[in-house]
Amino acid sequence: MNIARHWRERTTRYRLEGQRHRRTGEVRFPAQPPTLDEDPNDWEPYQLSGRGEIYSFSVIRQAPSGYESLGLYPVALVRLEEGPLVTAQLTDCDEADLAIGMPVEMVTRRLMDTGEDGVLVYGYKFRPCVQ
Repeated sequence: MNIARHWRERTTRYRLEGQRHRRTGEVRFPAQPPTLDEDPNDWEPYQLSGRGEIYSFSVIRQAPSGYESLGLYPVALVRLEEGPLVTAQLTDCDEADLAIGMPVEMVTRRLMDTGEDGVLVYGYKFRPCVQ
């Protein structure tokens, strides 16, 4: 776990903050540094709503190294209301209830415990919208 990188990415992880182009209104996530031909002032921080719908999904049946404790878990491409596609784990739902087009909302959940250094890493996941 790179603590400095984690600290730099906190607005993305905890607040779902992207960027909006000042002239065109284009929204991108995650925030990116300007390219060589861009004016750094063209992009401004932009708080995404955290609402969207499932664009595609799958269930991870064989967890990667370090995540074995999760067992089976669903992941999705979520099309946010503002336009960007976000890859995220789904939570608070059953596999049988998932459907493309299902409305979802962002929630903050614990992603991992790094162990000896005691850092608990939190980040965004998505769940079906609660009315």
